Amino acid sequence: MLANKACPVVLRRQGALEILAFRHPLAGLQLVKGTLEPGEATSVAAVRELAEEAGIQGQALRPLGIWQCAVSGQVWAFHECSVAAALPQAWSHFCEDDGGHEFRFFWHPLACEPSDQWHPLFQGALAFLRERLLAAASDT
Repeated sequence: MLANKACPVVLRRQGALEILAFRHPLAGLQLVKGTLEPGEATSVAAVRELAEEAGIQGQALRPLGIWQCAVSGQVWAFHECSVAAALPQAWSHFCEDDGGHEFRFFWHPLACEPSDQWHPLFQGALAFLRERLLAAASDT
C-alpha cells in the first residue's frame, strides 16, 4: 500500500502523552498532514509539511505506520518527528495553503477521545495513532 499523504507526529509528555494538533478556521480540529510530491519520501514530506503548516523545523525520527482512510481512500504515512526547541502550550501560524489560513496550535491528550469538533478524517487518524502509541507505551 503506497501512501499519498504524510503526517508528522510531534509528541510530548506532560503527565499524559500529548500530540500536536491545530484548529483550522474552516475545517475543525486537525493534525498536520499533506500530499506527497512526486518521488518524495514520506519522511521528507512529513518534515516539509511540519515546516509549511506549523512553521516548525523538525526531523523525522521513526515511522509509526500506514493507515488507509476508509472515508477518503487516502493512504497516510505517519512519522514521529522531533523538534529542536520546546514548543509552547498554544500558538498561531499563518499557513500559505489554499490562499492562506491562520492555524491555532495546541496539544491534545492522546488518550482522550476526540470531540465532534475534530474533522471526521482526523478522528480516524487519532484512533489509529492512539492504538499504536498507547499500546507501545504500555509494553515498556
